[in-house]
Amino acid sequence: MNFDNIPLRVPNVEKVKKQFEIFINDFKNAKTCLEALQILKKVFKYEDNLVTELTVISIRFSVNTLDKKIANANNKADEISPIISDICNDFNLELLNSPFKNELENKLGKHYFDILEVNKKIFSKQIIPDLIEENKLINMYDSLLASAQIEFQGEVRNLTQLGKFMSSANRETRLEAAKLYYGFLKDNDEKIGNIYDQLVHLRTNMALKLGFKSYTELAYLRLTRLDYTPEMVEEYRKQIYEYVVPQVAKLMKEQSIRINIKNPLFVDYNLKFLSGNPVPKGNINDLVSAASKMYHEMSKETGEFFDYLVDNHYMDLEAKKGKMGGGYMTYLPKYKTPFIFANSNGTSSDVDTLTHEFGHAFQGHLGSKILVPDLRMPTLESCEIDSMSMEFFAWPWMNLFFGEDADKYKFMHLSDAISFLPYGVAVDEFQHFVYANPNITHKERCKKWAEIDKKYRPWMNYDGFDYLENGGYWVRQSHIFGTPFYYIDYTLAQVLALEFKCEMDKNRSKAWKKYIKLLKMGGKYPFLELLEKDHLRNPFIDGNVKKVVAPQLKLLKTFDTSYIYK
Repeated sequence: MNFDNIPLRVPNVEKVKKQFEIFINDFKNAKTCLEALQILKKVFKYEDNLVTELTVISIRFSVNTLDKKIANANNKADEISPIISDICNDFNLELLNSPFKNELENKLGKHYFDILEVNKKIFSKQIIPDLIEENKLINMYDSLLASAQIEFQGEVRNLTQLGKFMSSANRETRLEAAKLYYGFLKDNDEKIGNIYDQLVHLRTNMALKLGFKSYTELAYLRLTRLDYTPEMVEEYRKQIYEYVVPQVAKLMKEQSIRINIKNPLFVDYNLKFLSGNPVPKGNINDLVSAASKMYHEMSKETGEFFDYLVDNHYMDLEAKKGKMGGGYMTYLPKYKTPFIFANSNGTSSDVDTLTHEFGHAFQGHLGSKILVPDLRMPTLESCEIDSMSMEFFAWPWMNLFFGEDADKYKFMHLSDAISFLPYGVAVDEFQHFVYANPNITHKERCKKWAEIDKKYRPWMNYDGFDYLENGGYWVRQSHIFGTPFYYIDYTLAQVLALEFKCEMDKNRSKAWKKYIKLLKMGGKYPFLELLEKDHLRNPFIDGNVKKVVAPQLKLLKTFDTSYIYK
C-alpha cells in the first residue's frame, strides 16, 4: 500500500467498544487454549488496524500542522486514544485472569504477560481525562515550536531550517542565527513554561491517583523499564561524569584550537573545522540516491527494504512550512511497514537522521514477523541501539554522501557520539529533579538546569545570551515534554552502539550477524536480558562505559589531521 493512498480515518469508539465486547465474550467462552489463542490472534489483528489508523493521523499532522482537517482529526485522536486504551485494557484483564494463562504464557512468552501486568498498574479509568489533557498539552508545545516563521537572510524559516546556520563557518552568521533561534524561545518562554508546568502537575497527580509515590515511579513503568531502577541510572550517570566528562572537555579544548577561537561560545562548538563542517553533496534526491546505493551494497535485504520505502512514499524527509521539527520512525502494523519522518536542512545531520531512522525502520521490518504486537519492537533504550549502531555500520559509504570530506564526517560523527553522552545524562538528571520537586516554578527549574548543565558541560559559555545563561536551553528538547525520562535511553544506546563500533572495527561480518540477531529479537525480552542474549555489555556495571569509549577516543587520534583539520 502506497502511503499516499491510505485514508485519513478516525476510529469510531462505539464500534470499537462493541467489537471488544464480542472479543471478551468469545474469549470467556473458549473451551481450550487453542480456541483462546485463535481469538487472541483476531484481537491482535484488530488492534493493529486501530493503531494504524491513529498512527496515520499522527504522521499526517506532524507533516503538516497547518491543515485544519488533519489538525481536527489529530485533536479527535488525542481525545479517543485513552478511551481506546481503556477498552483494550478490559480485554487484557480477561487475558490475565484466563484459566489458560500459563499455557498462553508458554506460547507467547513470559515477557508479554509481564507487560500486561505493568499496563494494569499504569492505567485506570479515572486517569482518562488526564491522559486526554496530557495529549493536548504536548500538541500545544509541538505546534508552538512548529509555528516559528523567522526571517533570516531574505527567507522565512522554521526552527529546523534556521538550525543549519548555527553551524556556519562564518561566526557572525552562527551568532545571528542563534540569537533568532533562542530569541523565539525567549519570546515564548512564558507560554512554554506554563505548558510544562501543567504537564508536570498533571503527571504527578496521575501518579498519585494510581497509588505511586511520584511520577518517576509511574514513568519508569510507562517506559517498561522492568529490570533497572533510578538508582542504577544514577550510578550510570556517575560513570559518565567521572570518565566521559573530562575526556569530552579535552575534545572541546582541541576543537577550540582547531577552529582558532580562544574563548568559544556555545554556538562555536557547532563548527568542527575552520574550513567548515562537511555537508552532503547535492539535494534531497541525491541524498536518497546515495542511500539507495549504500543499502543495496550493505545487504540484499536492506537494499530491497529501502526501495520499498522510497517507492511507496514511506519517508518524508524535507523541512517545510508547518512541519514539526525533529525526526522519528513509526510503524503501521496493518501494512507491516515503518514510516520515516525527518527534516532535511542541508547539514550532516541529514545523513545522521536518515541512517539513524533507517536503523529503527529496519528493526521494525524484521520484527514485523513477531505475532504479539507488544513484542515486535523492544523498549526505547534497546530501539536506540538499533538506530545508533546503523549510523556506524553506514561508515564505509560516507564517500557517497560527502565525497572528499568523508573523513571529516567520520571524525565529527564519532566525536559527537562521545560528546553527546554528558548532555544526555544531564537531561536525565534534570528530569529526575523536576518530578522529585513538582511544585517549583519555571524559573527555579531553569536555575536547576543551569546548575546541572555546568556540572556535565563546564565548557559551555552562554555569554551575551541571557536566556541561556539563566537556564533556558532545555526547553528546546521535545522529549522532556512529550515522553518524560526518555532520554537516558539515547546515552545507554550510544554506549552499546560504540561497543558495536569496536566489534565492527575488528570483524565487521561478525558484528553484522550480531546486530541482525538483536533486531530480530525485537521486544521479546526486557533491556538487560536482551543484552545478555546478544552478548553485549551491561552499561550499568562500573567500568563498562570506559571499555567502549576509550578505544574510540584512540581511534579519533588516528585520523589524518593534516587533512581534516584544514
